[in-house]
Amino acid sequence: MSAKDDIITRIHAARPDVGSDAQPDAHTVPRNYLRSPSIPEGIVSRFCERVADYKARVERVPAADIPAAIAAALTALDAKRVAVADGLPEEWRTALTAAGIDVVTEHPGGELDIDALQSLDAVVTGSAVAIAETGTIVLDGSATSGRRALTLVPDLHVCIVSVDDIVDGVPAALARLSPTRPLTWISGPSATSDIELQRVEGVHGPRTLHVLVVDPSW
Repeated sequence: MSAKDDIITRIHAARPDVGSDAQPDAHTVPRNYLRSPSIPEGIVSRFCERVADYKARVERVPAADIPAAIAAALTALDAKRVAVADGLPEEWRTALTAAGIDVVTEHPGGELDIDALQSLDAVVTGSAVAIAETGTIVLDGSATSGRRALTLVPDLHVCIVSVDDIVDGVPAALARLSPTRPLTWISGPSATSDIELQRVEGVHGPRTLHVLVVDPSW
């Protein structure tokens, strides 16, 4: 008997089902995942805490104060030329213009080229969903989120998140998202520590992320 035959014989002895028509016993895979984790302090508070942990700026704002809050955030960082996602309310653009900000709206079919994107100081968008457990914001390329390039090139991103769009964990977020959409998952400002573990910001996206959490009930 060759070494190969000896190995195969031992395998068959250990697993009678191998090499025969016998079927191994069926195993039930447990599916009792924790789909809705308990967050004692509430998902909105947890989301704000986790976003702040990423060194992003976050503030909770009443719905009526959103236009002024956006203008204040941009003015504080000296943003003069700003792109606004096409699906955001017109009164927000009006408030920015009144504050002396040059507002650029990107319409479908009239996307800004790379030179125009690089001339922007900031971008203002909404969001598709936000995750409290990870402090992550997801953009889906819709009219309120804007296309991906619009949120990756400017150095400042002001993102509006409604409390109605904040969920507890990733499974709940995935249930709200379409896998056919171009999803961008944002956890704080762009940063990497790939080289010698030195944190470098702004490598593949905005160096500054300012999140306005809006509660329509306020």
